[in-house]
Amino acid sequence: MALNGVLPEENYAQCANGYRMHYLDVGTGPTVVFLHGSGPGASGHSNFKTNYPWLADQGYRCIVPDLVGFGFSDKPDDVDHPLSFFVECVKQTLDVIGIESCCVVGNSLGGAVAIGLALEHPSLVNKLVLMAPGGMSQQEEYLQMPGMQKMFEVYGSGEPISHAVMKDLFAFGLTHDPIHATDALVEERSQIMALMNGHVMWTMAIPYLAERLPELSCPVLAFWGTNDRMMPDSGILALAKNCAALKLIIQSECGHWVMVEHTEMFNREVLAFLSND
Repeated sequence: MALNGVLPEENYAQCANGYRMHYLDVGTGPTVVFLHGSGPGASGHSNFKTNYPWLADQGYRCIVPDLVGFGFSDKPDDVDHPLSFFVECVKQTLDVIGIESCCVVGNSLGGAVAIGLALEHPSLVNKLVLMAPGGMSQQEEYLQMPGMQKMFEVYGSGEPISHAVMKDLFAFGLTHDPIHATDALVEERSQIMALMNGHVMWTMAIPYLAERLPELSCPVLAFWGTNDRMMPDSGILALAKNCAALKLIIQSECGHWVMVEHTEMFNREVLAFLSND
C-alpha cells in the first residue's frame, strides 16, 4: 500500500460518468463497503481506520471509497452534489471493481448514501450498517443542532480552517469525549482539507429519506449516540418506526462517531451482524 503523507493512497476507479474515485481494497471474503461522513478533510480511511483493517482480519473484503468531493477522489466545482450524484459515483466505482453484492456501512452523509444505494440498487446491497445516517430529519431540525451550526460557522467564515479550529470542531461537534479529537487526526484530515474546494459542502443536498425506509429489502443494523450534536434525536424514531428488519443500538456517552468512540463494541456488533444469515 502506497502512502501519501499519513494517508494511504491505493486504487482509482475511472467511472462511466467521467469522474475518478479513490478507494482502498483490503482483505478477501464477502464484501463490505465503508462510506464516510462529510466535514473538513473527510476520507474513508480517516473515518474507518480502526474498523476496516480489523474486519479484513476476520475474513472480509473491505472496500473503502472516498466519496466524490472528498479524500483523494475528484472534487468537481462545476456540479451540484445531490444524494443521487453520490450514489451514482459509488455505484459506478463498485461496477469498475466488479462488486455485485455487498454489505454497506455508512456514517452520517455516508449513511444517507448507503440508504440511497440500497433503495436504487436493492440487488447490490444485502445488508446495511448505519451510524446516525443523514436524511432522517427535516432540514430545519438539522439547522438547530449545535454541531451542525458550528460546522457551517467554520465553513462560512471564509477563513482558512486552522488546526485549532478543526480540532475544536471535532471535539465539540463529532465526539462526546474530546480525547478522540487528537492532533494526529487533525493532521491527517488537514492533508485532505488542503485538497478540498468547499464546493461539495455548499451544494450537498440530502432529501428526507425516512418515508422511504419501508422500501428497504435488506436487514439493517443502526447505531446512534445519545450525545450526538450533529443529528437530531428524531432520527432515532425515524429508523425505529420505518425499518422492518432493524437492530438499533443507542449508545450512551457517545457523539456522532460511534465507530471511533466505541470501536470494540462497534466492530463486535458489525461482525455478529455480518455472520448472522
